Amino acid sequence: MSDPRKNFPVTWEELHRHSKALAWRLIELGPWKGIVAVTRGGLVPAAIIARELDIRFVDTICVTSYKAEKSTEAREIKGEVQVLKGIEGDGEGFLIIDDLVDTGHTARVVREMLPKAHFATVYAKPAGRPLVDTFVTEVSQDTWIMFPWDIEPQFAPPIAASWR
Repeated sequence: MSDPRKNFPVTWEELHRHSKALAWRLIELGPWKGIVAVTRGGLVPAAIIARELDIRFVDTICVTSYKAEKSTEAREIKGEVQVLKGIEGDGEGFLIIDDLVDTGHTARVVREMLPKAHFATVYAKPAGRPLVDTFVTEVSQDTWIMFPWDIEPQFAPPIAASWR
């Protein structure tokens, strides 16, 4: 029997609720000079956290570590992380916000760029979890998180159908 594909769909409401929960965990650790969002996935959680923590200074680190594919696989993780835009400094007093730490490839590069920043993600998988300081929800490594900006409502076959 092969493993079924594990999908974890996240709605806009759930993402907002989980991002706000992350803000609750971070408020006691501040005050913060600002937020550095890891693009693109960290932009929405960073906006929510900036609002909840009343932070007006928001910057970005722009990286890419996924390759678009024209197949049934939505994305394929590459071994290389490309930095498109960095920022100055060591990150002291700043929050790094991302939606997810998966394998840790991106997190490792961002951590090296801003070693004194506090790294927080909404979701964490076991391989990347040691690289972040704070997260809200852990999912298994073999689970694909389907963020609301990446999905459309459509028919999904029952889990049992993939076991046949």
